Amino acid sequence: MYLSLSKRFELSTSHQIRVAAWPDERNESYFGRESQGQFGHGHNFVAYFVFHGPVVDDNGMMINVSIIKERIKRAIYPRYDHRYLNQDTPPFDRLIPTPENIASELLRESRQLFEGESAEPVVCHLEESPWSAATAYADGRVERHLQTDFSAARRTFSPHLTEQENNELFGIAAAPSGHGHSYKLHVTIQGEVDPEYGMIVPETRLREAVQRMSECYDHLNLMDLPEFEGKPMTTEMLAKYFHEKLQGDLPVSRVRLHENDWFFCEYNSEGKSAVGLTDWFHAAHRLHSEQLSEGENIEVYGKCNNPKGHGHLYKVESTVTGTIDERTGTMLPLMPARSDLHSVLDEWDYKHLNYETDDFKDKPTTGENIVQVLWKKLESKTGKKLFRVRLWETPNNRFTLRREV
Repeated sequence: MYLSLSKRFELSTSHQIRVAAWPDERNESYFGRESQGQFGHGHNFVAYFVFHGPVVDDNGMMINVSIIKERIKRAIYPRYDHRYLNQDTPPFDRLIPTPENIASELLRESRQLFEGESAEPVVCHLEESPWSAATAYADGRVERHLQTDFSAARRTFSPHLTEQENNELFGIAAAPSGHGHSYKLHVTIQGEVDPEYGMIVPETRLREAVQRMSECYDHLNLMDLPEFEGKPMTTEMLAKYFHEKLQGDLPVSRVRLHENDWFFCEYNSEGKSAVGLTDWFHAAHRLHSEQLSEGENIEVYGKCNNPKGHGHLYKVESTVTGTIDERTGTMLPLMPARSDLHSVLDEWDYKHLNYETDDFKDKPTTGENIVQVLWKKLESKTGKKLFRVRLWETPNNRFTLRREV
């Protein structure tokens, strides 16, 4: 099992993306409008620093998030926040500040800050907008992400099933009249970053390929398209289709298709599918350890040790993996899986985790411990198909437990 903690930071930054030795025409052909501004342009970057390490038994944390916040804000913020990267922030006076390069440099700098700690940064995920992001990993891998939206109608059904079977499996979504969604298509590519222009593939090539997906299917009824004739019309099959469609143009690692804010399907280059479900619960808690003195509790947990407690609207994402059943077009029955997630979270909804549950009698209610307890509860329902559980305590603090493969 692999446990990680993600801490979110916002950075207001400007930069210019162009290769100085190239003519304007070539820069525009690679970077599009990103290359046009003479004095740079801006982004509200959001950087997620992901830490991995052992959980300390007496306090239930791998590392105190206040330590992460203090070090990042002291050392990295002054170099990036409210700066023009090309002139204010080496090495971007010589290195093109593309999302891939910025994420890699942020990870390198953050790892230096936590040398010698038992928990260290292993990933930096950088969002330059809701539609564009990059991820750098400690093992040297780099990914680039792009999102596009489209609205489309369809009926959820399989031509290989009877009407009764379709209705039993898909419920109201199998109605012949169809229904619609505002889809969000996330595309992830992976590969070597070109040292000259700082990207895995040119920005224009990536955007054009992903945008074509939106233009081809936006405001259409998917049932009318010949490419889907005779095939199950499910979100799993759509994700697989988009992955295969994009593979000819891009080094696609995976495709994720969000049908709404609580359900997505993913398909990757290894031919594996995943289904993710999201739900929420309201709970109070107090960070306190019986293994620490009163003074140590206050020193370690600060205001989170308030004797009367505090609370959160916790967000949980549960992801299972498997193969698509070619007959039904599904990886698992959706509504029973959603019901399973809701039933687990309902045990804690509108409760105080320390005082009204039996799950934390001998351990602090840290995010690290909560997500591990959640895993056991969800695995008892989903079995070995459970791949990842994510827990958002706040939009800034996320805890993830996943099965190592």
